[in-house]
Amino acid sequence: MISLELLQRFPFFSFMDEKELRALAMIAQEIKLEPGDVLVEANTPADALYFVIKGNLPYYMVVTSEHIPDYRREYFVGYINPEEIFGISALLEPYYYTATMRADKPCSVIKIDALALRALCEVAPQLSVGLMKAVAKAAMERLQMTRVLLVAQMAETAKKPAG
Repeated sequence: MISLELLQRFPFFSFMDEKELRALAMIAQEIKLEPGDVLVEANTPADALYFVIKGNLPYYMVVTSEHIPDYRREYFVGYINPEEIFGISALLEPYYYTATMRADKPCSVIKIDALALRALCEVAPQLSVGLMKAVAKAAMERLQMTRVLLVAQMAETAKKPAG
């Protein structure tokens, strides 16, 4: 369990009333990470939704190949910063993480149990709607950041001489 005050610091939760925040606080915990700690692994069941409290957390896309069993490459995408959400796959079927999150320096996060959160959404439809709106907004922001990175990479590649 975490404090109600901690949740109230996050703009993401601003749509929730006090009863919903208390229920959420009961299924959440604070986790401290040290450099090298893997919090989330790509292509594994999404068992929690997360928010960064302090520090930032690098995330990596993982590329594998069904034709080459030992092929696995990680590509740094960016950082999740304080008050940002990640692990939204915990609320979206098929409930598998799509990226790996590995600390490169000490940081702390809020971990919200996915099964308990989905159960809360079943009995509180307004909570479910609010969460989905907030998750969609976060996903669109992440998509926009990814598009900017892609365009920057394409522009950089275009500058290099062929050959």
